[in-house]
Amino acid sequence: MNTIQTVLVTGANAGIGLEAARQLAEQDGINKIYLGCRNLAKANDVKDKLVEKTGRDIFEVLILDVSDSASVRSAVNKLESPVDAVVLNAGGTGGQTPNKLTDDGVTTIFASNVLGHAVLVEELINRQLITSTILYAGSETARGIPKMGVAKPELETSSMEEFASIANGSKFGAKADPLDIYGTIKLTGALWMASMSRQHPHLRFVTMSPGGTTGTNGMDDLPFLKKLFFKYVGGLFMPMLGMMHSVDKGAKRYLDGLFDPRFESGHFYASQAGSPTGPVVDQLTIEPSLGNITAQDNARLAIQQFS
Repeated sequence: MNTIQTVLVTGANAGIGLEAARQLAEQDGINKIYLGCRNLAKANDVKDKLVEKTGRDIFEVLILDVSDSASVRSAVNKLESPVDAVVLNAGGTGGQTPNKLTDDGVTTIFASNVLGHAVLVEELINRQLITSTILYAGSETARGIPKMGVAKPELETSSMEEFASIANGSKFGAKADPLDIYGTIKLTGALWMASMSRQHPHLRFVTMSPGGTTGTNGMDDLPFLKKLFFKYVGGLFMPMLGMMHSVDKGAKRYLDGLFDPRFESGHFYASQAGSPTGPVVDQLTIEPSLGNITAQDNARLAIQQFS
């Protein structure tokens, strides 16, 4: 029998998070799904649609904004019993002010993609409210996608200081393009997950990229022309070129990471080299530096300085 019965999904109001919640409801043994969302009205609307679509009234709204640590802690306080798994899906390009510093001293884009989830996981662990699996939404941009003009992120020292500079934005500057720094931020998240897997060996920590996926809200906050290209023009032609796939395929990767024991704790899984779609492989086979334990621990320790 599946040991995962209750799941919390962040960013569950749309896109991959919403589809993942729908697919989870179709799994035998799943009896509760928490929808982690920022907006109560939208979340309740999504909940009603999921109940109608799946025929299962197992969804519960949990107001949670991963760009705000106080919101994350408040959400955990509302949990009355442990969850078996959490899908750290929320993220994106950081809203209208991606480089603005939050109250924690990190950029909004870093808070949305890494720090908020780190706070959530630490709170769940400290309160013994997580029993099985933490799945983090990785990205092929963390190793570079040359075919799409996405350069491989470059770490100079992989020191705590360098990861701190990624978190507070000083490595990039106040006017950095979120698309240029997104991969470095996602790389930091993958390294943090690997370190956490060694800190808490009784839990599974799997980083799984949903791949290049159409029908998401990840690009909604980009400037108009970039949003037009990536969301609409790219969304039309990229699938034809094998560079993007459907939202149901992206969400299915999350479920594979949760339920398939072949995906090992501490590892980062994403598409094969050169593409953001296609067969999923361990990214260590593409980028051996992902296995650098010192870098992993420095990423975790730098993140904890802000949490």
